[in-house]
Amino acid sequence: METRKEDISNREDIELLVDTFYEKVKRDDIIGHIFNTVIGQDWSHHLPVMYQFWEMVLLGKEGYAGNPVRKHVEVDRKSRLEEEHYDRWLLLWNATVDGLFAGAKAEEAKKRAAIMMQLISMKVQAARENKSIL
Repeated sequence: METRKEDISNREDIELLVDTFYEKVKRDDIIGHIFNTVIGQDWSHHLPVMYQFWEMVLLGKEGYAGNPVRKHVEVDRKSRLEEEHYDRWLLLWNATVDGLFAGAKAEEAKKRAAIMMQLISMKVQAARENKSIL
């Protein structure tokens, strides 16, 4: 299904990217269990939040009001996040972006994801060490 090669330009593109990515995540041997344990079978809340998040990050649209660092700290307390999990998430994200899109926004989606993974990893580690994170 990953045959589209235009750039990311609207909400429909964001939804396609997020949906395709999370279908891979759900089945993944390395990180699937984390998402399936924390989110469970009902993705009806998580996916719209991710649409809003990526629409804000890539298209500048307001509407996302979450705290990704706090969410990942909470996830880490339920299912410990390791470097291999972040690496796998990023690998799947980049492969999904590259499989569907090409252009400046697609490149930005990969760069922003890498920066966010570094920040989240650092903040999760700080939370484990009882340092202030938020």
